[in-house]
Amino acid sequence: MTHLIQSTVPVLASLDIDETIAFYTKRLGFIEALRMDEYAIVSRDGAEIHFWLCSDRHIAENTSCYVRVADTDRLFQDFSARGLALRPPVVRPWGMKELYVIDTHGNLLKFGERA
Repeated sequence: MTHLIQSTVPVLASLDIDETIAFYTKRLGFIEALRMDEYAIVSRDGAEIHFWLCSDRHIAENTSCYVRVADTDRLFQDFSARGLALRPPVVRPWGMKELYVIDTHGNLLKFGERA
C-alpha cells in the first residue's frame, strides 16, 4: 500500500528572513533550500523547516516544533561546535531524550529521541 502522507513540515514565524537563514545554516547546519522576500525553506538530513515573514514577535515566541532525531547527544555536540550555548539533552518523564533550541526570533525547537 502506498502511503499518501509522507511527512509533516513545520512552518515557523520569522521576523527577518535573512537572520533566520543565517541562524539555521550557521548554527544548526541546515542548508538553504529557498529564500524569498516573505518565505524561506531550510533542510537537513531529509527534514525541512519552512518560515513565513511575520512582524509579531509574540507569535514566534509562542511557537514550537518537534523534530525526531537519531542521536540527541551527537546533535548537541554538533550545535555546540557551531557556537550555540545549550544545555545537554535531558530524559523527560514521557520517555523522550530531548534537546531544546530557541532560535533568534523565539521559536522553540525540540529535538527528541526515544530514551
